[in-house]
Amino acid sequence: MMKIISLCPSNTELCVYLGVEDQLIAIDDYSDWPDSVQHLPRVGPDLSINVDLVAELKPDLVLASLSVPGMEKNLIALQDQGIPHLTFNPQSLDDIAKDLLTLGDALGMETRAAEAVHAYRTRITQFEETAKKIEQKIPLYWEWWPKPLFSPGGVNWLTEISRLAGGYNIFETIDAASIQVQPDDVRKLDPAFILLAWVGIPTSKVNPELVKKRPGWKDMSAVQQEQLRLLEEPLYCRPSPRLLDGLEKLALLLHPEHFQHLTAK
Repeated sequence: MMKIISLCPSNTELCVYLGVEDQLIAIDDYSDWPDSVQHLPRVGPDLSINVDLVAELKPDLVLASLSVPGMEKNLIALQDQGIPHLTFNPQSLDDIAKDLLTLGDALGMETRAAEAVHAYRTRITQFEETAKKIEQKIPLYWEWWPKPLFSPGGVNWLTEISRLAGGYNIFETIDAASIQVQPDDVRKLDPAFILLAWVGIPTSKVNPELVKKRPGWKDMSAVQQEQLRLLEEPLYCRPSPRLLDGLEKLALLLHPEHFQHLTAK
């Protein structure tokens, strides 16, 4: 068994999906799932990893990331200390599948990784086939950050998740992963749903009333119809297979009559 250290929550979740969480010997401060790894040593917040501590733990492999701006300095430190590592930077659901295969290859578990990816892609296909039958796609505004406003663009898993759930991201035509938008832009596009998933912020700390008070927003369809929703940040903002759990919840929110058969446990 290899000794693995994960430097961000999405990488910890990759290990769980591959079934190798028992090989983790340490995790970052923000890896809060699953409960079975919460006893492990912590090596710092994902933007400021204590690489000296990582080195002391003598891992066989460190799982690094570039999914958040600022993580580059962790990579430089790992390289400077000669610590063996893989770096993931997925932007799409397919990138996540490829990362699973890469991790499986690094661990000598190619067959298990292929099986995990097959299950993952099969689930996506099931939603894709159902979504194709939905004629009225619902316009969605995703909010990653409130001041200034940040939203996913077309090059992001949430745009894919939106389509798979029978909706569409109102900023899907912008060729970028993350974009700063103006409140007036959102107002003019008048989404049917406002979906708040503020990065790193638990839903208990999000105040939707402040969102409703933005100039002109009280007249938007989503506010008028009370379709402003707080979503669990871990299920929508982390590039891991858990995004499919978020997809299930979103699909049931938008089109329960179409997706009930896929989400019934």
